[in-house]
Formats: sequence, C-alpha cells, structure tokens
Amino acid sequence: MELPSGNRLNPPSSSVSSRRRRQRFLSEGGRVDRISALPDDLLLQVLCRLRCARTAALTSAVARPWRGLWRHLTELSFREIAPDALEAALGLVARPAISLLEIDIPEEHRGEIDPARVSALLRTAARLAPTALVFTACGNCSVAPIEVPVFHRATSIKLEVHNLCLTPPAHGLEFPVLERLSVGGGYAFDTDEFIQRCPRLRVLEVGNRCRLHKIKVHSTTIEELVVSDDCWANGIDIMAPALKQLKLSIRMDSQFSVSFSAPMVENLWWDFSCPSQNVGDDGWRMLHLSLWKKESVNTLRLTIDAGPSMLMDLEDYAEAYAPFADRNFSEEIASLPNFSVLQLHLIRRGHAFGPVVSNLLGICTFIQKLKVDINEFTCTGVCPPNCPCEQPQNWRSQTISLAALEEVEIEGSEGTGGEIAFLKLLFRSAPLMKTMTMKLHPENLPTSRGCKETYKILRENPSVKCRVYCSGGEEVLYP
Repeated sequence: MELPSGNRLNPPSSSVSSRRRRQRFLSEGGRVDRISALPDDLLLQVLCRLRCARTAALTSAVARPWRGLWRHLTELSFREIAPDALEAALGLVARPAISLLEIDIPEEHRGEIDPARVSALLRTAARLAPTALVFTACGNCSVAPIEVPVFHRATSIKLEVHNLCLTPPAHGLEFPVLERLSVGGGYAFDTDEFIQRCPRLRVLEVGNRCRLHKIKVHSTTIEELVVSDDCWANGIDIMAPALKQLKLSIRMDSQFSVSFSAPMVENLWWDFSCPSQNVGDDGWRMLHLSLWKKESVNTLRLTIDAGPSMLMDLEDYAEAYAPFADRNFSEEIASLPNFSVLQLHLIRRGHAFGPVVSNLLGICTFIQKLKVDINEFTCTGVCPPNCPCEQPQNWRSQTISLAALEEVEIEGSEGTGGEIAFLKLLFRSAPLMKTMTMKLHPENLPTSRGCKETYKILRENPSVKCRVYCSGGEEVLYP
C-alpha cells in the first residue's frame, strides 16, 4: 500500500496481523469505537500521518488496539525527546528495517550529549536500517572522534552535529547505496574520507558553519556539491567530471588554495570571504571574492580595500589592520576557473586606485566586460609622499592589451586626476571597446571641472557609445 510520502507500507508483523478483526468498544458506555475497529494497516497509516513517534505512542492510551502499534511504523520521527527517553524508545522499535528515521535532540540537553552517547545513538539507528536518516544533536565543542557506523540501506543521510567531530566507518567500510549526504556544524569534517566510502554518492551538502580542513572532492559520481553558511576551509581541491551544480560559501583560512576541474559544471556560484586579509598588493587587500555562472558566462567580483595601512608606518599597520600579504592578486586569480566579466568593488579611502586596477587588468587581459564600483569611505588622513597607492608611478603611461574588452562601467566617478588618467588608459588599451557607461559620485556635479575633462575624453572616442548618468539616475547630456 502506498503512503502519501511515496513509501510502500509493508504488512504488519505476524503479532500484529494475527489480532482478531472485530468491533472494538470503549470502556465507558460500551459505545462502538469505529476507528479502532479498522484493520491494523489502516491504523498504522493514521499514526504515520502524525509525523511524530512520541505523539503516535500516546495513542496507546486511547484504546487497547492502539497499544504499542507505533512500534511497527515504517517512518519514525523523534523530536524534543531527552536522550535517556530516546534510547529507551529506540529499543522498543519492532521493525528490523524502516524507511525513515528522524532524531532531533533538543539543544537544552546539550550537557547530556557527549561523543560516547552520540556514537551509541548512531549505532542503534544503524541497527534499524533506515532508508533515510536525519540526525540532529548539539554537543560542547568536543574534538573526540565519533565514528559514523555503516547504514547499509540508506540512500540519504543528514547529520546536523554542532560542535562534534565525525569520522567515517572503521576498516574501510562503505555506505553501499548512499546517494545523498548532508553534514552541518561538524568539527574538522573530512570530505575526502567520506566520499571515498560512498561509491554511489551524487549529492554532498556541507553547511551550518562546519569547520573543514580542505574541501577535497575527487569523485566520478558527484553531480551536486553545496558548501554553505560560511564554512571555514583552508582550500578546495575538486576533480569531478560529472559535477553539474556547485555552490560554495567559504571563509578562507590564511593558507587557502584552489585546485578545480569540473568540465561539465552548469550552475556555478562561489562566495569566498577573506577574514585574514592576507591576499593583495601594495597595501590593498582582498575582502571578498565571488564567482558565478549565468547563461554560460562566468563573472568574477572582487572587493578590495585600501584600508588605513597606507597612512601608517609598518608597525602600526601590522597591529591595526591586517597581516602582510601571503599571496598577491595574480596568484589568487590564476587558480580560478576562466571568466569573461570582471567586477571590482573598490574601498579606496581617499587613495588612488589606478595602479591597483591597471595591475588587475594586466592579469585579466582576456575579459570582455569590466565594471568598476568606487566606494569612497570617509578618510581623515592624507596620502604621504611616495604613498604606495601611486606605485608604480609609470602606470599613467602604460598600455595594456585588452583586445577582448567591449563593455566598461564605472560607478561613483569623482572626476579626480587619477580617474581621468585611468579613463585614458582604458580607451588606449581597448581598441574594440563598444560601450562606456559612467555614473557620477553624488558630490561630483555634471558641471565640475573633472566632469568637463571626462566629457572631453569621451568626445575624443566617437566610435564608442558613451553615456554619463548622475547619481540619481538622470542621464547627463554632455556637450
């Protein structure tokens, strides 16, 4: 018999099916209890719809025919149950194999959750041989390893184990039919170790601030990989020829590295934050990196910050802002998948951005579209003589080969001398440019000297379709 969930309800065990089919009576008044008179397989369907093993067990108090019937359910969900009561209830389950087992231990019982107890609960769950397992528990930051036993019938496993450390089964044992694995909140979770034990794994999800070493995925079966909720990791190493869906939301450790090969990927979305701020050049530091694929086009967006470092001496900088750069922009970009659109979000804090952007363009000469978003933070300092933001000083006379660049957008233009020089560099370096769109900073009026210089440069390049907009969105009809 098919249940609404799609699972098939097997006939009840002989001890249940042997009950006599008869009219059952309530103890009070002798009235006919027509529900209790139903066959046991229908009563089991009623209990299954409750979606809660504890509630199903409470029906034992309704009438004798319901007593203990919950033990024969094919789907069992234990929520908001203390660990001691949970262990006792699991020991009463009569079926040797069930379709779904859900265990959710309330966070209020965190003090009772240690690795030994979690390990015992998982072993008990494995003996029930569920097809699908959902297990949720919260511990107290223990690094003691918890071995996940083999679930030989499971096609789907979800483990939400906050502040606990999971390890795969000992002796190289495998999950023979597992297709979907989801792990959240675990400490030092080793993706590679688990993947090697899952020969049929198609979907791997890791999230809820799970602490990882390296996200290593070498698999010929993985089709979908999701790492979400700002998981910490020191690198990614992906070699997955069948991978089609990839979503990564990661906080980069200081020694973060990337190795990536997934030729069949269709949906791509990376979101990397860099809390250590140890990637950059000449005082500029990377805060954020995003890479996504839309309509077969890969876009890279970098958020980089000038920071207060260029207004401080080296000792003050090391203490107040960020470590020295372990990797430069070139090294970081070289490890990424190919992209054709580059977006730069610049937090310049009063510093010149021409040198750092020209450096990035020299790395990304293959791009077809460029967007530069200039974010001006309030800055009380003044660039000192020979400020690193103006290095190298010959950037204004450079020509970069940007043969593929066709579209340029600049947002937040203030019309400074450095911006005018950067605009000239772009027109000089991109002979096939088709469109240039500029949006002015709110304090940069269309009649300012800087804007007049900008209009002059635009008029000198009549082959490029140029548009200028005020900060409010109105188009400027420059002469």
